[in-house]
Amino acid sequence: MIRSSNPTLSPDVFQRSRDGLATETMTVSGTVNKCFVLLLIVLATATWSWQETLKVFLAQSAEGAVSGAGGFPILVLGGAIAGVILALVTVFFKKLSPYTSPAYAVAEGLLLGGLSAVMEQRYPGIVFQAVLGTFGTFFFMLFLYRSNYVRATDGFKRGMAAALGGVFFVYLITMILGFFGKHIPYIHESGPIGIGFSVVVVGIAAFSLILDFDQIESGERVRAPKFMEWYGAFALLVTMVWLYLEMLRLLAKIRDRR
Repeated sequence: MIRSSNPTLSPDVFQRSRDGLATETMTVSGTVNKCFVLLLIVLATATWSWQETLKVFLAQSAEGAVSGAGGFPILVLGGAIAGVILALVTVFFKKLSPYTSPAYAVAEGLLLGGLSAVMEQRYPGIVFQAVLGTFGTFFFMLFLYRSNYVRATDGFKRGMAAALGGVFFVYLITMILGFFGKHIPYIHESGPIGIGFSVVVVGIAAFSLILDFDQIESGERVRAPKFMEWYGAFALLVTMVWLYLEMLRLLAKIRDRR
């Protein structure tokens, strides 16, 4: 079987979750509704995290420090760590997803709010552009999927699996080299190669949504239990967070290029 490019989803994840005693089953509409609930949680906590991060900048400015240098509130780092832990718990203990998915949304909101505030200080207007690009891409990919212009065929899944594996490998090497003060030349810079790399990664993240939509529909077809709506919503949120971060990275490179 070919796996989804989203590591939280696989072709049989909903099939394996079925419970013959379940009276309520998963639906696409229920999953979408829960995804919007998670997005609202992210928005609320990101707004608070944004405000707290700006307080750090104001304190630095009052002390004559360089704006944007250091001063990451501990809640941002805590959000990043908690997000990873909660994501792993959700993946391995899917029945807990009605509780861990909202908690994951809180953690991601803390992280994204602080990070977005830092980026906005350096590149005014970039957050609005990244948010607009993320949601615009989401609804465009949903339109392509619902209109049958793009389908998750076996060939499409194989291509996406290879693409995701390549991106994961590059980021893994980047992280390892970072421990030694090294970096991969060009692709993380603001030159044509770096911008082109980010465009490709944004495209991979966008088309990952197609596979997510397909897997959620399969959950409805196999009558997965109701709690899997939260798991499907969590999986969509994972992809959207990734897409937003890559949008920020791409826009920052374009700004630096000017």
